[in-house]
Amino acid sequence: MAAEQTVYVNEFTDGILDPEKEMLGPVKDGGHIIANTTPGCWGPMITPCIRGGHEVTKPVYVEGAEVGDAVAIRIKSIQITSIATSSGNDKPMEGRFLGDPFVAVKCPNCGTLYPDTNIVGTGPEAIRCASCGEDVTPFVFTNGYTMAFDSSRNVGVTLPKEAAEEIAKDGRSYMATPEKSVQNPIVTFAPHDLVGTVARVRPFLGQLGTTPSRPMPDSHNAGDFGQFLIEAPHDYAVTKEELEQRTDGHMDINRVREGAILICPVKVTGGGVYIGDMHAMQGDGEIAGHTTDVSGIVNLQVKVIKGLTLEGPILLPVFEDLPYLARPITKKEKETALNVGKQWGVRQLEESLPISFIGTGANLNDATVNGLQRAADILNITVPEVMNRATVTGSIEIGRHPGVVTVTFLCPTKYLDSIGLTELVRDHYRDFTES
Repeated sequence: MAAEQTVYVNEFTDGILDPEKEMLGPVKDGGHIIANTTPGCWGPMITPCIRGGHEVTKPVYVEGAEVGDAVAIRIKSIQITSIATSSGNDKPMEGRFLGDPFVAVKCPNCGTLYPDTNIVGTGPEAIRCASCGEDVTPFVFTNGYTMAFDSSRNVGVTLPKEAAEEIAKDGRSYMATPEKSVQNPIVTFAPHDLVGTVARVRPFLGQLGTTPSRPMPDSHNAGDFGQFLIEAPHDYAVTKEELEQRTDGHMDINRVREGAILICPVKVTGGGVYIGDMHAMQGDGEIAGHTTDVSGIVNLQVKVIKGLTLEGPILLPVFEDLPYLARPITKKEKETALNVGKQWGVRQLEESLPISFIGTGANLNDATVNGLQRAADILNITVPEVMNRATVTGSIEIGRHPGVVTVTFLCPTKYLDSIGLTELVRDHYRDFTES
């Protein structure tokens, strides 16, 4: 099939990223992917037939992307379409899953694995097994809320019981759930523990990446949630070594937003770019475990980078999301630094640009070690050098608790030259390096 300049996506996986399944597209190298995405965590979490914890778009084949390359994904725009949503901290329901409530739900009455469900009424007992009628939800809220947005999607406000229950009666409409989505709308539960809380809206993608080289539940395509797959008692179990086949597409890093560029590893032919888990807002860490899942329209532009072999993603955040110490050195700062250098015999200053490496692991310490090592391996330098640079010209920031971080620092352009990224990074921050 001939590659297309723009591929439109409104089809979704069953929660499993499978490199053997046919991809959509192909999209041209340099072309666009436009997708209507489904809400992320909570809807799929209460929909047992979805086997991955999320409901992401079917992957798109990128023309010319071969194993060992990378794909730079520029987030051109993110637009929320949901009118309202619900979220909150979760509690798994024992006896309703096989090892993992995100991946292998079973009916506590008839024992059906991955059962189809019906919605009967509203509230936390509304999700019923289609075979026997039993309450089958694998999760309930410990503290939850329903939030509505203004028409411009600038702020959200949490709602009282009466309003939450009204929204619950027509959940798919209020959440603007895409037609081909099978998830149960989480607003059905009508949580209302927080009332009158105001939050600023700043949408981002919790899931954005490329397809792993083995079948993997989408929400577990990461070094922290992926730990639950190791020797698990269900069909998607992996060994510790097999977990390295992940691509870390599930990051929940709030800097993966409009204007940013994410550079992803290609571990299967065509890359298999997929999208999902859009959130209306989130502080660093997603500390509650979940945030405001919404439907939306996403426009991405993809570009193949030949021969850049990555284990996990590299992020180029928008300027205002860069740590203070990692922002490009201005002309005035360079002039001052040159004067200092001349006093002490420094003949030439480093030229540098910001870069952010994603690290994931079982916990934040392991994720930090992973991010430092990835940076060192890609740039062919030592971990101690990365540690020094991240300390004095950058920062380690939490993406998601328990185990996703970004290792950000000003990287010498001679290192970026060696991996072919200098022009991409320089162009991304051009307005701020020329000031």
